[in-house]
Amino acid sequence: MADYKVTLYKSSEKETWNSFALKSNQDTFLFQRDFMDYHSHTFRDFSLMVYKKDKLMAMLPANLVEDAVYSHQGLTYGSLIYSKELKTTDFIRVFRAVLEFLNSSEINSLTLKELPAIYLHNQSNNPLAYVLFKMKAELLRTDLHSVVSTAYKSYSNSRKEGVKRAGKSNLKVEESDAFESFWNQILIPNLETRHNVKPVHSLEEMTLLKSRFPNHIRQFNVFHNEKIVAGVTIFETENVAHCQYISGNEDNNELGSLDCLHHHLIENVYGDKPYFDFGTSNINLGQQINKGLLFWKEGFGARSIPQGFYKMETKNYKLLDDTLI
Repeated sequence: MADYKVTLYKSSEKETWNSFALKSNQDTFLFQRDFMDYHSHTFRDFSLMVYKKDKLMAMLPANLVEDAVYSHQGLTYGSLIYSKELKTTDFIRVFRAVLEFLNSSEINSLTLKELPAIYLHNQSNNPLAYVLFKMKAELLRTDLHSVVSTAYKSYSNSRKEGVKRAGKSNLKVEESDAFESFWNQILIPNLETRHNVKPVHSLEEMTLLKSRFPNHIRQFNVFHNEKIVAGVTIFETENVAHCQYISGNEDNNELGSLDCLHHHLIENVYGDKPYFDFGTSNINLGQQINKGLLFWKEGFGARSIPQGFYKMETKNYKLLDDTLI
């Protein structure tokens, strides 16, 4: 293990970090530092870089809270970033090196937020579950992402009827580079009324992120008689279109606005993407599922894939020592 060295990320290594992430097995722009660092005032960054001799092998987007390290809590998903070609033996050794480094830094636990498999370029290169098993990691939570595999898409009668209602109402779907109308007229009022919460991203933050990632963050709105009635904010990667925010006004069911919007996205905008991710329908830390929301998503042919949240004690790093014989 002497060949492996773990270091804390420094801002001077931004270019190295970004370049490695772009070429990695992880299909997401969320691991770019211009995305991670927009809320650097909120989280104490504790991201790691792992080298084998002088070659960068893997990275871990993370933040520190007291004596615990987390897959970066400002991101939807996390875990190790590694190359498409990384062999299982190196993955195990990299993981051990990370845990030993954390333990020697008086960090007692590591909590990982799993990256759903659809965000891996090479889905056959994912030994994480085995390492978690060896580490006796505790499963804290499991969320279910509702994902349409576009090769097997289908629509329920309810969704077809919604699209028909939208056609009769002469709804128009338009893409916009601005978020003000959707945020202020639809999203914020809905979240406050129904859940007494605010969007994770403020309007100012989303506008900033759009300026940094114009090809990855897209806004689509639905209009009825020139008035916005629904919208969706998409985080787009090479293989996945992910719905970051979905919301419609009180006339949504009558107009079929969200039905026609997502039918348009799946069929016309993202028909060539392998996956369309509606996100999760979980509430109460994953313990329950919003049945009505899940029913709506599955009406487009979406089915569930898991995302696990795991916690392990860093002192257990030696449990990986007898793995490779």
